[in-house]
Amino acid sequence: MKEFLYGIVAIIAEIHTSLLQLNDEYELYFNDKELHFIIIGLLGMAMVIAIYPIFKMLAKKKHYLTLTWIYVFTLIIVITFAIEIGQKVSNTGNMDFGDIMFGVVGFLAMYIVYAAAVTMIKLIGKLIMMIANHNKSENVSSKSRKRIEDEDDEEYEEEDDE
Repeated sequence: MKEFLYGIVAIIAEIHTSLLQLNDEYELYFNDKELHFIIIGLLGMAMVIAIYPIFKMLAKKKHYLTLTWIYVFTLIIVITFAIEIGQKVSNTGNMDFGDIMFGVVGFLAMYIVYAAAVTMIKLIGKLIMMIANHNKSENVSSKSRKRIEDEDDEEYEEEDDE
């Protein structure tokens, strides 16, 4: 876990150093807070521009469960990292990448069961609706056939009367 976090910190530190060098080279003189404001703002907007069309398409196709999963999965990742970092800082436990993985896998397993149950319920509902519509159309067909037969009988009776 430490190696993983140190790797991420090293990458972020390298990016941070490069941005500070750009700031100095172009004599922009932004302080650290202003750079955070600009960089995180731009990063967030880039993510919005990239993700918005995907979420719009999913919403249009009524994939609300998928949208919910994406949002909750993101929160689960943040929360599990926060718990592990909190354990390290407060000395209340060991910071362990395995704990993060098991937590995320636990969510995924429970979500799969939930999604399967929701899917089964929806399929059963659609099946019931198909059967109901089929029965309704059969009733209409038999009523139409009966009406046609009755009309034929009336015509036959009129011919007999003549």
